[in-house]
Amino acid sequence: MKPKTLKMMGWIATGTAMLMYISYLPQIIHNIHGVKSGFLQPMVAAINCVLWVSYGFFQEKKDWPIVIANLPGVILGTIAAMTAL
Repeated sequence: MKPKTLKMMGWIATGTAMLMYISYLPQIIHNIHGVKSGFLQPMVAAINCVLWVSYGFFQEKKDWPIVIANLPGVILGTIAAMTAL
């Protein structure tokens, strides 16, 4: 595959990953309003995203699509898990 195509695919994957984690917003709103949901899945997702953000950030050449794609998962996954408790 051509490098330009791979780069484009990386940024498309970044966008879809961000949308996946933004989908936690309704769960967070329900949790805050007393309609609690499970905390395990968003907590595991947040831990996974911390690992991916660390991996992308600490590369010799930073892998920004990985960092940017997973940063919302760290934040929103943690909030979703904590508000579910």
